[in-house]
Amino acid sequence: MASVHSDAPSTPAARKAPWGASAVKILIAGGFGAGKTTLVGAVSEIRPLRTEELLSEVGRPVDDTAGVEAKRTTTVAMDFGRIDLRPGLALYLFGTPGQDRFWFVWDELARGTLGAVVLADTRRLADSFPSVDYFEQRGIPFVVAVNCFEGTEVYAPDDVRAALDLPAGVPVLLCDARRREDGKELLIRLVEHAAARAGIQL
Repeated sequence: MASVHSDAPSTPAARKAPWGASAVKILIAGGFGAGKTTLVGAVSEIRPLRTEELLSEVGRPVDDTAGVEAKRTTTVAMDFGRIDLRPGLALYLFGTPGQDRFWFVWDELARGTLGAVVLADTRRLADSFPSVDYFEQRGIPFVVAVNCFEGTEVYAPDDVRAALDLPAGVPVLLCDARRREDGKELLIRLVEHAAARAGIQL
């Protein structure tokens, strides 16, 4: 994964985000059980806002838990966290709900976003396609982060890229969503990717 740059500009003007703002909005997306809530909680410097509810018997016919049988809760609106990526640049993190029936929330969450991290679980890789399609269709920059769950086979990023039919320019990274440093690296790569897409030099 990319290393954090240690030579960040120190003047007040240079410390602002490249888009002229001191705070930007990031979406954390992906399929049901991919680790979105975990990632937001791991990197947030404030106590994250969570809208998790217990999975119920009523929801079993529509919530496919194959491969994530141990999952007991689900996000029904969003997760929210905040992290200062560097002095003068704060990221507001919005974790999206994973199930189709909550997708009406996505359009509101996506308003004004800089980009997105799409978390992928190789046990349920097909669940990543809707998120990838959503951001591709709207021209929103995104990176794909493969959450390496314990006991699962680890695939090379190029293999995941081929399986998801991603363009060469979309970064594909391996991570452990529980590790704060992994989460920060993902956010750094996303900001760099979005800046490159916009033709902006960081």
